Amino acid sequence: MTWFLGVLVVLLIGAVVVVASGQGAPLARVYDDRPDALVPADRPLTGEDLRNLRLTTAVRGYRASEVDALLDRLAAQLDAPAAEPPGSTPSAEEGDASGTVDG
Repeated sequence: MTWFLGVLVVLLIGAVVVVASGQGAPLARVYDDRPDALVPADRPLTGEDLRNLRLTTAVRGYRASEVDALLDRLAAQLDAPAAEPPGSTPSAEEGDASGTVDG
């Protein structure tokens, strides 16, 4: 019985060496079968684009409900009229947080 296990170990080591050296059959090509997340590349995104976006799930991925909530919030922000353009500074009349006016 011992000689049988010895032969089995030698054959197993030989198989590992053959596969590791590239002599065995190659593995199948890997291809991505997930659908593309289709968003327009020729124009800025709109809220409707985000509402229609569906992302694929994975075993250890994100919670779909959290992703949907974030996409809904971003869509609402994109659709809302901008009250103040990003990067704008307060006017001189408003002053800073200490209550003083520069100038």
